[in-house]
Amino acid sequence: MKIKVLKDILSANEQIAQANRHLLNSKGVFAVNLMSSPGAGKTSLILETIKALKSKVKIGVIEGDVSSSLDAALIGKEDVPVVQINTGGECHLDANMVSNAISNMPLQDIELLFIENVGNLICPAEFTLGEHKKILISSIPEGDDKPFKYPLMFNKADAVLINKIDLLPYLKFDIQAFSQAVKGINGKAEIFQISCVTKQGIQEWTSWLLTKMSRK
Repeated sequence: MKIKVLKDILSANEQIAQANRHLLNSKGVFAVNLMSSPGAGKTSLILETIKALKSKVKIGVIEGDVSSSLDAALIGKEDVPVVQINTGGECHLDANMVSNAISNMPLQDIELLFIENVGNLICPAEFTLGEHKKILISSIPEGDDKPFKYPLMFNKADAVLINKIDLLPYLKFDIQAFSQAVKGINGKAEIFQISCVTKQGIQEWTSWLLTKMSRK
């Protein structure tokens, strides 16, 4: 019974996600679903991407959190449209939440939409939102074993960003082993080493993003 209920939930979510995707396509909006564990650096990445691309691309942001609007307020200072979703305890965003958020966004003024998912390495992998690309951020302090512990999340990702690379000299993290594990799970995923502090890898990341937007 529980399996059937889950299938029904995922099926309903998929239908709404497809409607979201259709709407975004009709408006010329490229959507990115950012996923990670708490504190891996999703908001920091969004801010650095906004700074790097603001003069080239019109950007909007949907902020997902269990509670609070701290990240939305921070991003709002960059003068981009931002809508906050508070899940009230849910560990992930779903397509219906994103649909409601999209309806409150000026899509005619947005070309690139970031959807910052709730910090979690399990549930977000199951729920599509209507996005064009799934991006997974895994930071150096989390350790290099995450691909083994959360393979579904890494399997779903179009790109994996190893964030906080500036901390590599101070922490035990095997870049080669991590990258090999990711490729073993998902051979198509692009891997970027980035730092939102030193800006390492930000140009490579944003160039990749622009390329994917142009091919949508």
